[in-house]
Amino acid sequence: MEGASGQYNPRTAEEVFKDFRGRRAGLIKALTTDVEKFYQQCDPEKENLCLYGLPNETWEVTLPAEEVPPELPEPALGINFARDGMDDKDWLALVAVHSDAWLVAVAFYFGARFGFDKEARRRLFHMINNLPTIYEVVTGAAMKQMKEKTSNSGKPPEPQVKASNVPPPKEDEGSGGEDEDEGDGDEHGNTLCGACGENYASDEFWICCDMCEKWFHGKCVRITPARAEHIKHYKCPACSNKRSRVG
Repeated sequence: MEGASGQYNPRTAEEVFKDFRGRRAGLIKALTTDVEKFYQQCDPEKENLCLYGLPNETWEVTLPAEEVPPELPEPALGINFARDGMDDKDWLALVAVHSDAWLVAVAFYFGARFGFDKEARRRLFHMINNLPTIYEVVTGAAMKQMKEKTSNSGKPPEPQVKASNVPPPKEDEGSGGEDEDEGDGDEHGNTLCGACGENYASDEFWICCDMCEKWFHGKCVRITPARAEHIKHYKCPACSNKRSRVG
């Protein structure tokens, strides 16, 4: 298969990390914004299926590579068989954990293949470790950690005006000075998108789900600022799909 065959061969730590981020973004899409589509493709009546994240930030559910040994490490086999035997959240969390393990395996496979030295391996691990895991994004653990951190500081990243659907601007408390402003910026920068898992940026439009209270880049959930103005109670794709299945 094209996405997992290794035809794209990154040769530096930075190139491997770019490959890692692309595959990771695709996997997160499958388990969050595209969760209904992913759920339907994991039919237990089909053969052993694997979830692949592709370097171009897309994903696919398909059969594993036929060659033995495969050119790249393979994801967990048969994820579709467990779909109907587990609670949806537990099943998605299980797939997320296996996806995290696969991503690291692929990244360090490239590192070994192209002879990364100790420093290159350290750089690669550091870059990977700075991102939340897929499991954290899917289960909301990263968002919970952020809420706990901000609740302790007394400045949670909740919108001051709910209708604006935009994270709050920096607060000016007068006596705080530049150091306090910088602290607010770091705090907001740690807010993570529930779809792609990337950090908050002040020049991007964000929207908050009224059901799960996760923040999302507008582009990740296909919501524009103009459209958001007419939404009284926003539900992210995962919450909307969950309700439709229950109904």
